[in-house]
Amino acid sequence: MAQPSLDPPRPELAVTPADFVAALRVLRIWSNLTYRQLTAKARASGDHLAVSTLASMLNRSTLPRREVVAGFVRACGLDEQAVAAWVAVRDGLSVRSDQPNERAALAAVHQPPTHIEPSARPAPSMLPPAIRDFTGRVTELKALRDVLARQFTGEAHPEVQVTAAISGMGGTGKTTLALHAAHALDQVFPDGQLWVDLRDAEGSPLEPGDVLARFLRALGVDPRAIPDGQGERAEVYRMLLAYRRVLVVLDNASSERQIRPLLPGTATCAVLVTSRLRMTGIEGAWHLELGQFTTDEAVQLLARITNEERVLPDIEKATEIAEYCGGLPLAVRIAGARLAARPAWRLGHLAALLGDERRRLDRLATGDLAVRASLALSYRELDGQARRLFRLLSQFDVPDFPVWLAAAVLECPFEQAAEHLETLVDAQLLAVGGTDNAGQIRFLYHDLVRLFAAECAVAEESEEATAQALVRGLGTWVTLAERMAPAIPGPCFALIASPVPRPPVDWADEYLGDIDPLSWFDAERAAMVSATRQACRLMLDDLAFDLAGRLEKYFDLRGMYVDWASLNTEVLALCRRTGNLLGEAVMLRGLLDVRTWAAGPGDGAAMAQLHGEAVRLLARFEALGNEPGSADAAVMCSWALAAAGSYPEAVAMGERALRLATRSGHLGGEARAHLALAVATFEQGQIEVATTHTAAALERARELGNSRWEATALQFSGIGHRELGNFDEAHRLLTESLRISRADRDDYTATLTLLALARLQVKRGDPEARETAEMSLALGREYHMTHHQAEALLLLGEIELAEDRPARAVPYLERSVTLWRTRGWPSFQAAALTSLGRARLHSDPQAARGAFEEAHALFVQLGNMDKAAELTALIEFSDAARQRRR
Repeated sequence: MAQPSLDPPRPELAVTPADFVAALRVLRIWSNLTYRQLTAKARASGDHLAVSTLASMLNRSTLPRREVVAGFVRACGLDEQAVAAWVAVRDGLSVRSDQPNERAALAAVHQPPTHIEPSARPAPSMLPPAIRDFTGRVTELKALRDVLARQFTGEAHPEVQVTAAISGMGGTGKTTLALHAAHALDQVFPDGQLWVDLRDAEGSPLEPGDVLARFLRALGVDPRAIPDGQGERAEVYRMLLAYRRVLVVLDNASSERQIRPLLPGTATCAVLVTSRLRMTGIEGAWHLELGQFTTDEAVQLLARITNEERVLPDIEKATEIAEYCGGLPLAVRIAGARLAARPAWRLGHLAALLGDERRRLDRLATGDLAVRASLALSYRELDGQARRLFRLLSQFDVPDFPVWLAAAVLECPFEQAAEHLETLVDAQLLAVGGTDNAGQIRFLYHDLVRLFAAECAVAEESEEATAQALVRGLGTWVTLAERMAPAIPGPCFALIASPVPRPPVDWADEYLGDIDPLSWFDAERAAMVSATRQACRLMLDDLAFDLAGRLEKYFDLRGMYVDWASLNTEVLALCRRTGNLLGEAVMLRGLLDVRTWAAGPGDGAAMAQLHGEAVRLLARFEALGNEPGSADAAVMCSWALAAAGSYPEAVAMGERALRLATRSGHLGGEARAHLALAVATFEQGQIEVATTHTAAALERARELGNSRWEATALQFSGIGHRELGNFDEAHRLLTESLRISRADRDDYTATLTLLALARLQVKRGDPEARETAEMSLALGREYHMTHHQAEALLLLGEIELAEDRPARAVPYLERSVTLWRTRGWPSFQAAALTSLGRARLHSDPQAARGAFEEAHALFVQLGNMDKAAELTALIEFSDAARQRRR
């Protein structure tokens, strides 16, 4: 690299450690090397100089270590004789500065003045006028004032030049804030303010040498005396600013390289930089990231530009305009200017114009102000791949996204995708949304930036390229979800996928291998839901049902039943329109599950509806030749048949499901089939047979590694042992089930386990039974689990009866009966009616008789003649009670 046309500084002129460090700073300027270049040259010479070491050394007034001095001088390009001379001067100063009296004398001689008189040279005043309607930014303005003025508020002389850097996306008001702060600090910097817009009229960056010439002229240098070279101009510039209190405002900086020659180099001056980029390479700079306005600030600016009498009476429409502007001050200013120029316009008219997303950027332009032009300036400075990524990512209608989406879209290595994203963040065209539950950094667009990016995509990308990028991105969500889903402890449904090819994810093991699958779904849920709905709008039926299907276990575990039902319903409608029979069957399978077990009460009998739909689902899967899906549907049929009291048919269907699952290697289907058989045999009173099935289900659930089904199998095993009178074993099994459910935050399974535990506590005379049942009821209500609510209410009513409080039992039991009528499970409904009749027996024998008669009919329907006989006796007892009341 060419050296500037001046001699290197002479170390022997330094008489204090501070002078010596100042000479080192001049030497670095003479070398014309950056810190990183110096570090690299030192390494090549066998020296070790970290960037942080250099920055620390040149920004202090104490002597560096001799080996650091030697390595630094050598890296600056001087020969070994010069290196020895610098080290000798350093050692001599070290000896002298260790003598207290001489050190004090030197400090007194060389201490700069604590008060600097105004210079005889002209004081430049280059600041443009302040903005009249400056709004908000109270916190940011105070912080800037404190940082830029703090060196001059005490008695101590400033030691280090202050540089404050304001960054933010185009249109956030960086220049406005900088000018407002600079005008407010004019008394702190009495020797003037230098200001420059570092972009020309076409938006191209100005050369630092040209800016230095401008500054030198403002500082009183005869234009004929301004040196030709940038290095010499910088030397003269720094000499002229030495010991002067000048504020230098560098607006719209494009890089550290552009502004570094413009830094004064004296601690008496301060620098305020604005840039769309984060100027992290400026050593010791204080950084302020400027964000969007709040809605209140945006409305306030709108009112100041127009007038408050026009805006405040229509605050609702003003808020709507502010929201369409996305809180971007430039956009709000443009909207306000349009209103101010058109006094006849109502705010609602402008709000309606901005509501058209396709024309919004067109309408956010007035005079020489335009949001599109502001964004285009940042866009033009990107390289080709970053531009393409900016365009293509805008096609994904998701709230935010992780790094891997960029890798999928560009089909590039993960590290390269991360670099491109950082480029977009540095250019303020993407924002960092924080770190998600899985530890991934998430990125997002400002609303107006997304519109601009989408415009660029339409103009510069072919429809085919855009469509392919969308398929790759959505497909990668599916691929990763398929990797994660098996570890989610949700339903044991068969994993049924579309035939769409999966994009390669060679980087997944390295970058996502340590992420907890449940945390990954927590992080990706919102994006995946949005992506699924976008796939529906684009008629991508295979991708849509793949995405929705991979979310089912997560939705179930997290109790997000409304989301589950809503998404499956939307995808189901798409699959029916496109004739996607497999997708239709998969979506129906999930819908049947959520509507049966987690739906609110309806007009019909839930279990009867389950049976009809499950039979049709079974026929669909069989027509497709999909045995795992057929096994899942057959289990649903078995549950519905057991609920209806068709026990032999329920057992036959459960055995059919078990055969299908075993033959197709569907281990989860085997676990489900065994539990269905356990329910069918339990309902017939075959408790020991039922427990053999629960043990088999537990074995398969553990082999599968599905903790949800392990907890479920433990739960049913506990119920079986409770009915067999093995109370200790039942308690152990139920407690273990509850522990697993709570560890997984699986409230669905925990709710039924709490019910089973409460019934066990009743049998053992444990007073905690009521509290346990109430916990179960609360969870059932929170997650709209009708079946669980009905059973919890029945149990609470029975507890009140057992404690001889029939009047308090009646409301529980009435509500339980009402819910059981919607379920269509006669055995539970008959039990609730029997308990309700007992609660009413003494207060209202006629009502009690009605409950007993309905229960009797249900037990007869179920073929349970023992229970029917008990109800006959209760009916006779209620008749006798009624006679006694006459």
